Amino acid sequence: MKLAEAYGPGKFGLSFELFPPKTAAGEQELFANLPELVAFNPSYITCTYGAGGSTRDKTLEITSRVQRQFGVATASHLTCVGATVDELRAYLREAQALGIENIVALRGDPPRGSSTFVPVAGGLSHANELVALIRREFGHFGIAVAGYPETHQEAPSPQADLDNLKRKVDAGADVVITQLFYHNADYFRFRDACERLGIAVPIVPGVLPITNFAQVRRITSLCGARLPLRLVEALERCGEDAAAQLELGVEYATRQVQELMDARVPGIHFYVLNRSSATARVLRQTRRLPM
Repeated sequence: MKLAEAYGPGKFGLSFELFPPKTAAGEQELFANLPELVAFNPSYITCTYGAGGSTRDKTLEITSRVQRQFGVATASHLTCVGATVDELRAYLREAQALGIENIVALRGDPPRGSSTFVPVAGGLSHANELVALIRREFGHFGIAVAGYPETHQEAPSPQADLDNLKRKVDAGADVVITQLFYHNADYFRFRDACERLGIAVPIVPGVLPITNFAQVRRITSLCGARLPLRLVEALERCGEDAAAQLELGVEYATRQVQELMDARVPGIHFYVLNRSSATARVLRQTRRLPM
């Protein structure tokens, strides 16, 4: 399935995002968790890779294995970080040979310790350039790009960030998947601003159910997402009680996802962190849109 086929009248695009495990035990755990997620009949599953492209080969291995083992469409992430155009082409040819039909095209984050992205010699500087390369030379791939309801941290303004997203879509992206957020109002404002700018592809909300307060604090600090004050206060009252944090996180995510579904979003993209229980509970507790 190409990404564009997951969305449209009478459709609801459900997708999950994985990351390549660093150990054999982590990979075993991932594939033990996947059947619970696959039971929800996702439209596709994506897989990231490590900083600086450090797990590119593993990403292709995981992505193609998921597709073979579960019969689910997949999408490999691909960034401009640390790669020349020729290396990007080689990756795309390998993905094509493995039967992967979709790419999540990203610029990628600057290396750790640096606040500025600097392309390698012979590389690309922006995600729209990567989208254009894929669309021009590997036009059979479905392409997703990232959107930022709370504005990308490097953007000089919300409008500049939206203009950059428009360039990515105009270059050939089929769908926008948003960074995680915890205030639905941020997503609705972002979606409406995209529509006013003429961005006509699906704007898919990205959701991360909270399972561990310290972990989600680290993640949100890196990506600039805001946690609601009342949610933070409630999580703080849980102290070190991991089970209580999980219950609160699932309860909040269930309300958040139900509100998004009631607003007839085109789909939901779950950041599952290679686990299944929290996302599965949220999906079981929400009233799914009619297909």
